[in-house]
Amino acid sequence: MKKIFYIELIFLILLGALTSLSLPPFNYVILNFLTLSLFYIFLIKKNVSHKNKKIFFLYGWLFGFGYFVSNLYWISISLTFDEDFKFLIPFTIILVPAFIALFYALIAYLFIILKPKKNLSSFFLFSIIFGIIEFIRGSIFTGFPWNLIAYSFSNQPEILIITSIIGTYSFNLFCISLFTSPSIFILRDNKKDISVCIAFLITTMFFYVFGSQSLEKFNKEQVNKPDYKIRIISTNISIDRFYNNIDPELAIRELIEISSPQKNEKTIFIWPEGIIPGISQDQLKEYKWLFDNKFNENHLLAIGINSKEAGKQTVRYYNSFSIYDHNLNIINSYKKINLVPFGEFLPFENIFKDIGLKTITNNYQSYSKGEERNIIDLNYHNFSVKILPLICYEIIYSGKIFNKSSFDFIVNISEDGWFGKSIGPEQHFTHSIYRAIENGKYVLRSANNGTTAIISPLGVIEQKIDINKSGYIDFTESRKIKTTLFAQYGNKIFGFIILLYIFLIFSFKKLKNE
Repeated sequence: MKKIFYIELIFLILLGALTSLSLPPFNYVILNFLTLSLFYIFLIKKNVSHKNKKIFFLYGWLFGFGYFVSNLYWISISLTFDEDFKFLIPFTIILVPAFIALFYALIAYLFIILKPKKNLSSFFLFSIIFGIIEFIRGSIFTGFPWNLIAYSFSNQPEILIITSIIGTYSFNLFCISLFTSPSIFILRDNKKDISVCIAFLITTMFFYVFGSQSLEKFNKEQVNKPDYKIRIISTNISIDRFYNNIDPELAIRELIEISSPQKNEKTIFIWPEGIIPGISQDQLKEYKWLFDNKFNENHLLAIGINSKEAGKQTVRYYNSFSIYDHNLNIINSYKKINLVPFGEFLPFENIFKDIGLKTITNNYQSYSKGEERNIIDLNYHNFSVKILPLICYEIIYSGKIFNKSSFDFIVNISEDGWFGKSIGPEQHFTHSIYRAIENGKYVLRSANNGTTAIISPLGVIEQKIDINKSGYIDFTESRKIKTTLFAQYGNKIFGFIILLYIFLIFSFKKLKNE
């Protein structure tokens, strides 16, 4: 019996790890039909033979651990840049996936204690529990909605366009059902049950047709060409600049060279997050002499740079997105509101500081959180554009990321060097595609050591600079679409889909009883 038990443990871990291959950059979507169906069948079959239901908490945890340990290993890479953190690497590789896997443990346990049977109502029950727990994972403790099953479709914009209506969490719930549906064929009570499996395949085909038609319609929309361009800069500057006291002048010179400003071209330059080491927002002007021969009144600079404010007892630091004129006067600024735990702020800082822990991205103290995400209205001289800034990690959240949709573009700046040469930057970039579709807006992404791109409101990557390459892309024309349904209602739509699933659960249960 012990031998069988250990085989089951290995089987579940491998099943979770295999599911990871469906995510970017691999996108072997077909694997999910196998792995999620086998996981569901395993739970149903074991429910018959096990009286101790607590064991299912372990079963779910093992599947989740296999899944997350294989796709979140890159988190530990951020600890390799500072000697003070290296001792935490073995713990991070194991403990972070182990903690997040608790959500999958909860999925399996809740499913089993609700006494599932080999029927369609149990199939929908499994899906709804899985979908709700994933929503909770993306919301609780600042939220970590990384690597939802829905991201398997990241290179299929035709299918993804449905998220403009239902959002990522609703689509994730659908994906869970779709990938688990082959289990219906195996566990079916009668031939009629197969119709549900077929219904999910037909719905997927409908999503594809809807998306294809939307793309065709979008490509026929009128092209708007403003009298300025937005030049999005991609850089490959080493993360070591934060630790080796590199002169900011070297980074600024390289950035100006990559930007290639032309005197007579109206241009807004977007530089990545935290790209210049050792200086804050108000200190950039000290380097004005580097800009004098290259920048003029036709140019604006948008850059991720730290800012600080003096309080009554202490100085507050912020991760900021700031816009400067050609004389490096600050025109507007946004302070990041969704901070990375342990990366940008230390939870329970007073306690952890006493045992020597600190934030990864700076050596002084935790960043402070901005008050609200404000639209930057650039109505300056000959420029007129409204920007919604999202700094790095903020792009991963699905929901109403703004109160008003009266802006032109989403600008996402990022420093992906913390992920090293791993799958992390690919996964991070993928979130930009989903946010573009959900909100019906172009996403202009500038990254250091990551993917720089222009993504259309329908999730098509119109221009791109690959990871670890320097250069620029110009955003010179655009097409507009109407405000999406999801942009108006956010995750309230997910609540509606949940009610639909509950209705299906009770409907199939009633049919079974009859």
